[in-house]
Amino acid sequence: MMRHGSWQDSLILLLLLCVACDTKNQNETMKETQLTNTPYGHTLNSTQVFSPDDRWIFYDTRNEDTHIARTGSIEKVNVVTGEIAGVYRTQNQTASGPGVGAVACHPVENKIIFIHGLLNSSAERPYGFTRRFGAIVDDRQPGFFHAEARVVREPLIAGALRGGTHAHSWSGDGQWISFTYNDFLMEALEKQGEGVKDLRTIGVMAPVTSVTVKPEDDENFSGAYFSVLAATVTENPTPGTDEISRAFDECWIGGSGYVKPDGAVQRRAIAFQGNVVTPDGTVVTEVFVADLPEQLRAADGKPLQGTPVTRPNVPAGLHQRRVTFLSSRKYPGIQGPRTRLRTAPDGSLIYFLAKDDNEVVQVFSVPTLGGSIRQVTALEHSVQAQFNVSPDGRKLSVISDNSVWMVDVSGGVATRLTERSSDEDAPIGGALWSHDGKVLVFNRYAGGHSGRYLQIFKLENAGL
Repeated sequence: MMRHGSWQDSLILLLLLCVACDTKNQNETMKETQLTNTPYGHTLNSTQVFSPDDRWIFYDTRNEDTHIARTGSIEKVNVVTGEIAGVYRTQNQTASGPGVGAVACHPVENKIIFIHGLLNSSAERPYGFTRRFGAIVDDRQPGFFHAEARVVREPLIAGALRGGTHAHSWSGDGQWISFTYNDFLMEALEKQGEGVKDLRTIGVMAPVTSVTVKPEDDENFSGAYFSVLAATVTENPTPGTDEISRAFDECWIGGSGYVKPDGAVQRRAIAFQGNVVTPDGTVVTEVFVADLPEQLRAADGKPLQGTPVTRPNVPAGLHQRRVTFLSSRKYPGIQGPRTRLRTAPDGSLIYFLAKDDNEVVQVFSVPTLGGSIRQVTALEHSVQAQFNVSPDGRKLSVISDNSVWMVDVSGGVATRLTERSSDEDAPIGGALWSHDGKVLVFNRYAGGHSGRYLQIFKLENAGL
């Protein structure tokens, strides 16, 4: 005869065994794989590293973030097999340039854009912020072509830039390209003490028309896209206003824009970080939005190309607005490691980093239309690098406590996906999602006596 209570004990034991089995299975599905192991760097960009079919991951061969000038090749690795294939290699590469890096993949076509130093780079004229451009490699044609046109002599041309672009990213439909920008002509005036500065800002390229430059050389060249700036900056922002001295680390809002209060869709918009000055003179970084017009026309009396002594102008109809007001917080403004902003797939929210009241760097969100901010993560340790939003918008990938984490956006529940590593073995940069949301990839240094190199690791079937 069964003892009283024994069936309850058996049921409890059975339930515990089931939980243990489920936990075991979940742990077994979390598989970290080292995809690359060749003795050089394999640096992932902060965005758009997967090919449209999720079969390939693109990267440059830097072994340190600051070494674009000396890096001469772009490669890709197969997500499943680990096969490596060359994509592009510079000619006459030296420590001073040209240099390539930061590859971003088109979302639907087999082409990429990346930073490329000017072809005449040398020790006397090295790679630099104002001496680079967006190079596009398309599987359908050999070599590369210039994304934007560049002109640093008179006459300046509308649709052409006068400096260097970087941090390129494709819009959700792959039609437009955003970038961060530094101006060669303003840099020259700044060096001469003319009272102006080369202020970092952002811009966009649109396929409305190509721009032809004649005659062409290594400093001045034609481009496939029509390019304009997308933010207004000034050397001396008025304290207590929304004027900014710097625009940077932008991202496209949503896959196809966002919905306005009246129900209309703003098809193209960019979220970016801007430095404002508080009434007491403190510089604080806030979230801004640039609503882009469909037509890129000059405003009255403000030529898109600027003049030799003024920077380029934004197009007519562009609306620049401030979204956050973080100066009164205990730890004011956006804070933490350098990261680009991120948005929800439907464009309704913008994500950024700031410190909580315990001085821990967390991910926060703010409605794109403006409003109250919300703390999304509640991690014990600060976010260490770029965070990213899953394709369905439900999760964040976060680097914290030397591990990759997955955080539920709605509830903030955080799951550690990788073992905590030592500082020297910690993930570098962000963990990036595949288009189907089934794979995360990230960098970390690995190696032995022959040297330590940035390698690519992947996580798959980890409850992603």
